[in-house]
Amino acid sequence: MITKRFFKTKDEVEVTFQWPQGDSNITTVSLSGDFNDWQATPLKLNRQKVFTTKIRLPKEQSFQFRYLLNDEVWENDHAADEYVPNGLGSDNSVVKTYAPVEA
Repeated sequence: MITKRFFKTKDEVEVTFQWPQGDSNITTVSLSGDFNDWQATPLKLNRQKVFTTKIRLPKEQSFQFRYLLNDEVWENDHAADEYVPNGLGSDNSVVKTYAPVEA
C-alpha cells in the first residue's frame, strides 16, 4: 500500500510504502527503486504487523519500484499508480508524485 503526503511549502512528497506481514512466513521486506539506485532499503515491521518505510521524493515525477520479500521474491505494490514492463519478463510498480488536482 502507498500513501502520499503533499506539503504546500516544499517541492517534495512524503511517500509511505507498506507491505502487510499477514499470516505468512515473510520475515523481511526491502524496497528497491530508481529513487535509491535499486539498492534494497529495509522496511521496519510495526506493531500492526505491517512492514513500512517513509521516503521523501521530488514532486511532479514518476518512480519505478518493487518490494523484495525474504531476500528472494520480487513483488509489486497492488496500490501502485501504474505498472511498466521492466525488461526482465515482469513489471515494475510506479508511484507518481504529481499534486492532486483541486476542484
